[in-house]
Amino acid sequence: MSEKVLVTYATKMGATAGIAAAVGSELRAAGLQVDVRELSAVQAVTPYDAVVLGSAIYQGNWLPEAVRFLRRHERLLRSRRVWLFHSGPVGVISHQDQPVPPDVARLARLIAAPPIKTFAGNLQPDAVVHHPDLERLTTDSRDWPEIRAWSHEIAASLPATAGN
Repeated sequence: MSEKVLVTYATKMGATAGIAAAVGSELRAAGLQVDVRELSAVQAVTPYDAVVLGSAIYQGNWLPEAVRFLRRHERLLRSRRVWLFHSGPVGVISHQDQPVPPDVARLARLIAAPPIKTFAGNLQPDAVVHHPDLERLTTDSRDWPEIRAWSHEIAASLPATAGN
């Protein structure tokens, strides 16, 4: 029997949703049962054996709904395998790990999650209409091979369907 995995996310401009979809696709390809859902669509974590949670990181903080999700489900997440990621940096700093906000770091320790993975973001031109000095940064900085590799690490640590 394969593990049932929830890949859930909080996104600001859509980049985190794209990363979550890619992670879900890779985990499915590895033979796992996967649901990819925006945080607002997740009612419970009880149906899942493992959880991958991602948040956009904006001005050094996770989105509030992602932090609330960790707090609300902390007790149940302690009994599951959990991986966390955040996305957002673009431009010169796009491939540098971002500091983990203290509230998220504390919750990650409580649920025994491995180190939080930083993925580069995707700043689209329509997102900088009111920020002309950011126009030079408009780019999709996401590193798809890195996202796939991280997904494979997760898949390798979870039992998949026999024969896959």
